[in-house]
Amino acid sequence: MRIFRFLLAALTALCFATSSQAAPAAPVLGQDYTLLSPAQPTEPGKKVEVIEFFAYYCPHCNALDPDLSAWVRMRADKISFKRVHVSANGEPMAQQRLYYAIEAMGKTEELHSRIFHAMHVEHVRVNTDEDAIELAVKLGLDKAKFTSFYNSFAVQTKVQRAIQMMQSYQISSWPNIVVDGKFVTSPSIVGARLGSSYTEAAAGAQLMKSLDAIVDQQYNSRH
Repeated sequence: MRIFRFLLAALTALCFATSSQAAPAAPVLGQDYTLLSPAQPTEPGKKVEVIEFFAYYCPHCNALDPDLSAWVRMRADKISFKRVHVSANGEPMAQQRLYYAIEAMGKTEELHSRIFHAMHVEHVRVNTDEDAIELAVKLGLDKAKFTSFYNSFAVQTKVQRAIQMMQSYQISSWPNIVVDGKFVTSPSIVGARLGSSYTEAAAGAQLMKSLDAIVDQQYNSRH
């Protein structure tokens, strides 16, 4: 009986220690995130809103995308995720319309990473409407159908909304991620703690940990 009690106590202590180690550390202002002021409204619901501001032409967005996309799939039960394609100079651009056209067609999951690959590995240029349409066709989309979405009022509206959101969310660099309308984080923010050991891969891994901590904090606060 004593041996049984001893083993039970040891097992309990081990489980407690393991769970304590597994619990994510509380996110730290200035290290894991900064605060957006004023905070922006979010859609009501139990899930935590996560917005990525990105651009297809951005090499850092390209580097982050595989890790972020995998993280979004893993946290789908707790987050409501959306992307906003930024503009380079505050004016509408072909790459924005390309993104919002494939989104309107329900092709984001299928084509998003392939567009990054085309631009950053194959060095495909997407500077004009003709470039965007040519790439879409190369990726297997019907030219007439894609062009119809690309030129649609809905896509033009989303592009204008993206430009407005850049101003509202005070976005001046990317990739940038905003959680629940107020917690702003990015590879550059979390990567500052890495010092001389900074790499984009290391910053991306640290960003996922910070996002986990912020999302869990916000999710638990409303459940």
